Amino acid sequence: MRRRRFVVTVLLGALLAGALIGKVATASNTVPNQSLGYGSAAAVTAYTISGVTYTLDSTSPQNIDQVAFTISPTNPRLVKAQLAPGGAWYACTNSAGNVSCATTTPQTTATGSTQLTVVATQ
Repeated sequence: MRRRRFVVTVLLGALLAGALIGKVATASNTVPNQSLGYGSAAAVTAYTISGVTYTLDSTSPQNIDQVAFTISPTNPRLVKAQLAPGGAWYACTNSAGNVSCATTTPQTTATGSTQLTVVATQ
């Protein structure tokens, strides 16, 4: 008798769970109407970097304290520089195309600087 009651209880529990799962699985969502589009932008032109100079630390000349260069066009609002692949990115300041980037946090070294990568955007 107990076994039969247990089987009936388990069976009813399984049916109830199945009904709930079925209700959850078939629930509908209301999604508001929105616009979605695809377009194209004007031609993208590259920046030109020239006049690159490095400022060494006066007490530890193996360290580079700053990299500076000119950028053309002169109006990017954001400029960052990297002196080694996978290395730190340094924030730069741009004053009418004259860009300077402090490279002290973290401190970069002359031997660890193998390439200059600049990213600029308007």
